[in-house]
Amino acid sequence: MFQQIPAVTTTDRGQYSCKVYNLFHEIWSNPVQIHIGPSSLSDGSWTEVDTGRIFLSTTDKVALLIGNMNYSHHIQLSAPMADVHELANLLRQLDFKVVSLLDLNWQEMNSAVTEFLLLLDKGVYGLLYFAGHGYENYGNSFMVPIDAPASYTSDHCLCVQSVLQRMQERETGLNVFLLDMCRKRNPNDDVIPHSGPLKVTANIVFGYATCVDAEAYEVKEDNLNNGIFISFLKQRVCEDEKVTVMLDRVAEDMGRCELMRGIQALELRSNLSERRALTDLIQSTESPTDHSARNLQWAIAHVLPKSRTLHFECGVQVQIGFAAEFSNIMIIYTRILEKPKEIMSCSAELIDFPEEGVDLDLKKSNQGSVLEAGSLLPIMEILPPAQSPGLYTRLKSLQRLKKELTFTVCLHYRYSNMDDEEVQDMRRVTVGKPLVSKLNLHEPRKPRSSSSDRPSVNAPETSMYAEDLGQDFPASETSSIGSALTTSYYSQTTREQPRSYSSATQRVNIPEENAELMECAPQPLIASQSLTQSHLTQDPCSFNDKNNFHTY
Repeated sequence: MFQQIPAVTTTDRGQYSCKVYNLFHEIWSNPVQIHIGPSSLSDGSWTEVDTGRIFLSTTDKVALLIGNMNYSHHIQLSAPMADVHELANLLRQLDFKVVSLLDLNWQEMNSAVTEFLLLLDKGVYGLLYFAGHGYENYGNSFMVPIDAPASYTSDHCLCVQSVLQRMQERETGLNVFLLDMCRKRNPNDDVIPHSGPLKVTANIVFGYATCVDAEAYEVKEDNLNNGIFISFLKQRVCEDEKVTVMLDRVAEDMGRCELMRGIQALELRSNLSERRALTDLIQSTESPTDHSARNLQWAIAHVLPKSRTLHFECGVQVQIGFAAEFSNIMIIYTRILEKPKEIMSCSAELIDFPEEGVDLDLKKSNQGSVLEAGSLLPIMEILPPAQSPGLYTRLKSLQRLKKELTFTVCLHYRYSNMDDEEVQDMRRVTVGKPLVSKLNLHEPRKPRSSSSDRPSVNAPETSMYAEDLGQDFPASETSSIGSALTTSYYSQTTREQPRSYSSATQRVNIPEENAELMECAPQPLIASQSLTQSHLTQDPCSFNDKNNFHTY
């Protein structure tokens, strides 16, 4: 039996039971929790699931995560790398399209935000997370890029409220800002920003890692390396609760940690009027063309070069493989697939990388493990197993790559009948523009935020990459990583030492693109073990030494 109840509002939420009765008996069903929404004025849609619960849904969910660590004129940070990596994996479990970027200058941050806005549209959930140096003046928050001068002002930074204003023009269903940075006043900046009035949209949530005029911290404790905010947030972010309820619980967790009292407290600001959660289901009501265009715009930032096998004249076969650690950090590995019996030993090294466009530590290139190559991750499932040793090279700052990536594979080998005489053979390889380098974030661009600027599958910005989508294709930077806590995010008084990291295996989301555009989806870079939380079992943040705190 089905009964429709008219004029339902959000005040009708709650537990309901069904009573069946006659003249002699009555029986009640088990209660179910009913969530009502959205209202008739909302752009959301309804989704009913088998449990009897009714959830809000969204047309899509996208996230931009930025972690700035290696500042040119300010204290170096450690936790943003781990924080971004771990939050990215948690959001992917909730079906967010995630772009995660490390160490961006002003131009790259501005371009990344502009590209992020292209992924937004009516009804889409947009989430922006920033970990790095920051400040707050006159109620406006500013994210500091890595190239900001010593006495930076708002001209050298990105204003969060300006980003929000541009997001509102996209008619998003939910705007979430998670700002893991200090909110101290900047004495060098006396300019009162005038970004214009914000629209009354009732869909905005700000989660500040700390209070007004206070600092945010990272703390080193054993092998757990996160900023304080993420160390609590990661335990709650996947909960099926209204965003504000979830963040309130994070604040309560922080408040129960004795060492946090008087040090750092989460602040929540919101005008959210509906029960919108990060776990809301995706139900696209837009045209297939619009949905395909947005997926393509996101997908082009996560295309890896196709794995290939090189055949050398001596009979050796060398495999070159690629894996993404972040959207702008890639690991290249080489391994020997076959060699003739007369060859006693051989190895394949990568040399002659471009001097501009990528950040490569030559001392850590061609290493026997990804950890030795500078990655935070232990042995990855996508990479060759231990019984098939290879060499690993880690490329950073791919957003600065202006040309196709070209390098040389240098094969070293020895014949069994030639004592101590090594032979070399070279092969030049070009692999195109991998991952986020296709977006050319180093180039200036005008802000594009109106709905008329949504990407089109026929637009030059996206269609030029369609043929690349048949290549090896990870869902996005795909590993989870543990993190360390050691420094207050963002004062400029101390430097911290490098830390060790553990990792976590997480599920990833593959772009939902047309089959003719993407025929293969290779395995992403996945860490092989989960992040341990053993010493946080009772207290989410049982740090044992307040002296380990440092500010951002």
